[in-house]
Amino acid sequence: MSLIKSEKSKKEKNVYTLQFSVDKETFAKAVSTAYHKKAAKITIPGFRKGKAPRTIIEKMYGKGFFYEDAFNEVLPNAWTEAAAASKLDIVGHPEFDVVSVDEGDTGVVFSAKVFVKPDVKIEDYLGIEAEKKVEPVTEEEVDREIDTIRERNARETEVTDGVSVMGDICHIDYEGSVDGVPFEGGKGSDYPLKLGSGNFIPGFEEQVAGHKLEEEFDVNVTFPEDYHAKELAGKAAVFKTVIHKIRHIELPAADDDFAKDVSEFDTFAEYRADLKAKIEKRHEDEADKKFEEQLLDALIEKLKADIPEVMFETETDNFVRDYESRMRMQGLDLETYFKYTGMTIDSLREQLRPQAEKQVKLRLALEKIAKLEKIKVGKKDIDEEIQRIAAAYQMESDQVRDMIPEDSIVEDLKVKKAMDLVKEKAVIKA
Repeated sequence: MSLIKSEKSKKEKNVYTLQFSVDKETFAKAVSTAYHKKAAKITIPGFRKGKAPRTIIEKMYGKGFFYEDAFNEVLPNAWTEAAAASKLDIVGHPEFDVVSVDEGDTGVVFSAKVFVKPDVKIEDYLGIEAEKKVEPVTEEEVDREIDTIRERNARETEVTDGVSVMGDICHIDYEGSVDGVPFEGGKGSDYPLKLGSGNFIPGFEEQVAGHKLEEEFDVNVTFPEDYHAKELAGKAAVFKTVIHKIRHIELPAADDDFAKDVSEFDTFAEYRADLKAKIEKRHEDEADKKFEEQLLDALIEKLKADIPEVMFETETDNFVRDYESRMRMQGLDLETYFKYTGMTIDSLREQLRPQAEKQVKLRLALEKIAKLEKIKVGKKDIDEEIQRIAAAYQMESDQVRDMIPEDSIVEDLKVKKAMDLVKEKAVIKA
């Protein structure tokens, strides 16, 4: 097996045509293997099934009857060797063709149309200006966080005597009408409505408060002017309502006992201070993420390259596979997901395509920066990255080494270091 020639296309950018051969002995063996596999299923008059000589079968069906199976057998290894020998940075899947075939003399010659990574130019990538604004933590934000945790630890009791109050969950039947005429979608039964949730039309929930079990009453409201059902927008409506069940939600007091129950702290003051610190960290992380996004967008803007379409298509394929994996982790396959959402594989690809394009451009930009800055990766870096991957996927380090080529890990680390450099040299706007 050998690479015969590598020619750059004069018509298309970043396209090469490679010609490579498989020697006659290797190809003849593959044809013989194909004959033995296929002959068992072939019936020729005058011969028992599977016993017809190869020459008879080829005379009846053609000299190249077994060639396609033979091509499929020899092509993978031949292509791997030819691609490596070409020294080209090939992207996407090649388009193969058979140039010539001679089982008894020269063997078979293949051609492959391949796309390669484009030449990339990028300048002024250090010292990019970007905003980094960390929002201050307000006491109201801390209170909301605490209230959310209190709600998770709330005690629920069923009310059998008394009236409903804001914060209760009331199971109601209701039927709405406008000018005495019921309207579509205005009826419900045993609906669990939390008073104060804001799920219903403004003013509805406040009027449910103050009523007893099985008491029938009217709720008078006016639909908002921008209501999604235009035939109801701005109109007054009456909902005949009855409560069948009231569940009272009692929140725990925000005190030391509460702090001990939900945290490792002995006092509420310590718990509140820790919660505030965590929110501050979250704000810092959010600001850092937005800061980085600005830098990424700036790098993409500075990138100059004629990128082959196949790179975008391949990355979109990767995004689709990742999407499918996430669906499977939730117990869904893509077919079922499409059935529920009305999406198709084409609409999903269209949705993911912008992200894929951005990822391709960003990767090219950072790879170029790593090359320009002569970024190096040492053995310690590689070992630490392998350990990180192993821990993330609960694997042994040796398993990671077997699964991921070291060259790939090195390239990923160079890209990461290039991004770290861009962040380090960036200028934060006042």
